[in-house]
Amino acid sequence: MPRRTLPPPPPPVHLRTWPDRNALLYDRGMALEDLRRRSLGVHRLLLLWLFALGCVVGWALLTVPLEMIEDHDPMVFVMGPICAVLGLGALVPSLVGVVAGIRNDRKIRELTDGWLALDSHPSSDSALRSPGLSLCWLLSSLTVCALGLWASFAAAAYAEPGRDSYSDVVLGMGAGLILWLAGLIGITKAVGHYRWAIRELGLLRAASAAHR
Repeated sequence: MPRRTLPPPPPPVHLRTWPDRNALLYDRGMALEDLRRRSLGVHRLLLLWLFALGCVVGWALLTVPLEMIEDHDPMVFVMGPICAVLGLGALVPSLVGVVAGIRNDRKIRELTDGWLALDSHPSSDSALRSPGLSLCWLLSSLTVCALGLWASFAAAAYAEPGRDSYSDVVLGMGAGLILWLAGLIGITKAVGHYRWAIRELGLLRAASAAHR
């Protein structure tokens, strides 16, 4: 399925052809709602966790050759390169997806600010706060972040010589770090949206009250 493009930025002043304010507010509302859904939609949250899972799987595959070396397994010369290729094949696209998502969020924020600057309509703009979605992002990200920290520290703190190998520690610490970073990205996004909503929507409300 081809990815839908983002809504275009508002046209410059000399190219605006809205017949009246109602038409402008309608297009503005449609664009802002689309941008809000693309930024905070549940599908974006699930996509972040999917990329995190891909990174964990990739890291796990990359640690297989290390475990085989520790076990003196002669198959490491055959399975090692295969696991390395498969691991990179899962890890690299997931990292690229996360970076692309962060860049996409910046573009969405720029477009949202552009459409907001056209006019003010407090009754519809209040929906942009999305407190429920923001809380969902925050709580789920805190959970994943805590899980990642626990996995990293537990892998290092509770490792025992003779029972846990270096590959087990590397796997646990790497997977925990990945989860912690994914959770941190989600927390940053939720807090950033809250601060943006307080600042930008508060300014719009104050400007609208001043014009009355």
